[in-house]
Amino acid sequence: MTVIHAPAKLTLSLRVTGVRDDGYHLIDAEMTTLDLHDVLVIEDTHGAIDAGTAPTTSTIQFTGPFATGLVDDGTNLVTKALRLVKRTASVVLEKNIPHGGGLGGGSADAAAILRWAGQPIDLPAVATSLGADVPFCAAGGRARVRGIGEIIDPIPQKPGVVTLVIPPFSVSTPAVYRAWDELGGPTSEGPNDLEPAALVVEPRLVAWRDAIAQTTGTSPVLAGSGATWFVVGDHEDELRAGLRARFGDGAHVIVARHV
Repeated sequence: MTVIHAPAKLTLSLRVTGVRDDGYHLIDAEMTTLDLHDVLVIEDTHGAIDAGTAPTTSTIQFTGPFATGLVDDGTNLVTKALRLVKRTASVVLEKNIPHGGGLGGGSADAAAILRWAGQPIDLPAVATSLGADVPFCAAGGRARVRGIGEIIDPIPQKPGVVTLVIPPFSVSTPAVYRAWDELGGPTSEGPNDLEPAALVVEPRLVAWRDAIAQTTGTSPVLAGSGATWFVVGDHEDELRAGLRARFGDGAHVIVARHV
């Protein structure tokens, strides 16, 4: 049995630089890993399968604060990663990273499986088969990420603290990229080109953005395709109070550090 931590990724800046003929979007982004992480407890069933004493499918049990709505239906990125490396396992996955939050939770979990399997990784193939964020999540640290996510140039890590605000809804990354295309490929005045498209896909993000800005005096940045907003520094206490007054108890406010 193996226990692996799967750190969240934070996209500090993101420019969409083009679209390939196959529909994949090209990016130029700066990403960093955070100390917020999922936990995977993995029991390898490969030996038992060879002996003919176990089923040939993997199983996943979800626990943790963001496990609601997740089911073991064969579409989870952990299952897909196990198939990619031709392994089977029983996995207990503690979800501390929200799904649909733009923090790469599913990608981090898939990358943890790749690390556990210990096999050479073809990053372009991983980016297209599992997702564009998986190569960075497998590498970790801080990096400039280009192409469709498979070109990773490490850069020195900078100590830092951010406050994450996670609304009680998720945003579909494919829907945001479709909206970006339909809007004609807008750029953003801020560091994230996907923000205008995300606000079209999920208009409720606007109220959360404005409330965070009013509470902290700082304009928040959308994490990837959303729905998480973040501001630099520790604003946990003021945001908990301010957002509770505005939205009730629906928000998760998490202070995280670059690692």
